[in-house]
Amino acid sequence: MAGQPGFCRDCLARSIRNGRCAACGSPRAVQHDELFDLHIAHIDCDAFYAAVEKRDDPSLRDKPLIIGGGRRGVVSTACYIARIYGVRSAMPMFKALQLCPDAVVIRPNMAKYAAVGREVRERMLHLTPLVEPLSIDEAFLDLAGTERLHGEPPAIALARLAGEVEREIGITLSVGLAPNKFLAKIASDLDKPRGFAVIGQAEARAFLGPRPVGTIWGVGRATQERLGRDGYRLIADLQSADEAELARRYGAEGLRLARLARGDDSRRVNPERETKSISSETTFDSDVVDFRALEQHLFALAQKVSGRMKKAGFAGRTVTLKLKTSDFRLLTRARSLEDPTQLAHRIFAAARDLLIREATGVTRYRLIGVGLSELCDPALADPPDLIDPGQAKRSAAERAMDALRSKFGGDAITPGILLDGRRNAAKPETPISDKAPPAVPRTR
Repeated sequence: MAGQPGFCRDCLARSIRNGRCAACGSPRAVQHDELFDLHIAHIDCDAFYAAVEKRDDPSLRDKPLIIGGGRRGVVSTACYIARIYGVRSAMPMFKALQLCPDAVVIRPNMAKYAAVGREVRERMLHLTPLVEPLSIDEAFLDLAGTERLHGEPPAIALARLAGEVEREIGITLSVGLAPNKFLAKIASDLDKPRGFAVIGQAEARAFLGPRPVGTIWGVGRATQERLGRDGYRLIADLQSADEAELARRYGAEGLRLARLARGDDSRRVNPERETKSISSETTFDSDVVDFRALEQHLFALAQKVSGRMKKAGFAGRTVTLKLKTSDFRLLTRARSLEDPTQLAHRIFAAARDLLIREATGVTRYRLIGVGLSELCDPALADPPDLIDPGQAKRSAAERAMDALRSKFGGDAITPGILLDGRRNAAKPETPISDKAPPAVPRTR
């Protein structure tokens, strides 16, 4: 460590002695041979949704907190206290509450989280215009060439940003700094929360070798199992493999695995990251088997997707229906339209045709969703249909309803199919199990 470039994450002084800041004594020192040469970063907000809720309600500070849906939903985020009990994102809520029965559960407030995410994003953009968002709470940054602008190397500028976000916005960040996006993403997860980790090019191969192949971006469970069957369990196994053999076995994916196993990643930080789809889904409080009930939920979701498409300035061609059965099997069915659309009634019509084939009154479903992909310019959407002259009237009526909702609020007009659903809301589907449900936690 002696002689390595370094700085203090608290006071930003560059004098480090025996792993501590020589200026303020803080142990939060960063030292690395390549520290001031690297400029690709991945920033990830720590337990973002939970952190925002704890910021807004200090009484939650020392309590296990889960952000998620009802008892049959899934965990969106768990604070670090809840994670000690084994609670993880995407875990079914019933399982999370079995692991941590004393947790406080709060339903997600996406509007609030989006506002905080925009605050953080604006501060990132003060460092560099090359910010590539990955989600509401994480992004890649390329700070190449910014040292002259900020008067300090990218590493110190990133630490300064983390400190300002913690003091002024009230949440914490973890930073990964590396020569490329792949390594930066791994680094940001090494020292959470309030982390700052560095992976240099010189150490990349040795650092990656003992890690499982699932560490590689894009290697999911099925791919990891296939690689394991072929003898590639650790990244070191891929490093020692012949690249031509990997290409023969796995095609272009084999070449990608060979490059990433060595720590090589040529992807650039792209500030204009393309939106590929817009979707919405809902998890039921109890399993639903009745077609009419599923149809009503589908119509409401189609309206949400349509609204988001119009607001984002997109149209889409492919409608995808998503269903999850009571035993957690996921079904997806898709249909491509002749022309792109933004309109709820066209999204609903295509998805309803797909639903008819699946909702036969036998299978119980716990979730339904709908999405629109193959996004394009809205100028291409919904041209006049000579075969169906009624489409123009339906489209005009929907645009008129959009205008009324914009002026008087979302509940200004409610379609009859949804009114029927509200009348039937007091008659929920019978749960699939006759077992007593787990204790319901205190919910805010």
